[in-house]
Amino acid sequence: MTIDRMVFAVAGSFILISLLLAHYHSENWLWFTAFVGANLLQSSFTGFCPLAMVLKKLGFKSGCAF
Repeated sequence: MTIDRMVFAVAGSFILISLLLAHYHSENWLWFTAFVGANLLQSSFTGFCPLAMVLKKLGFKSGCAF
C-alpha cells in the first residue's frame, strides 16, 4: 500500500470513527472531524502532511502525492 492510499484510509477511518463517537458519546468529537478535514485541505495546497512523513519513515512506498 502506498503512502497516498494509507493517508486516505487513515483519514477516512478517523472521520467515520469521530462521527460515530459524536453520535453516541459527545458532539464535541465533531471538532476532531473538522481537524482532520482541515488537515486534508491544507495538505492539498501545501503538500505537507504529518502522517505522510511518519509513514515514509516507517518504510511505506511513496505515491504520486506524497
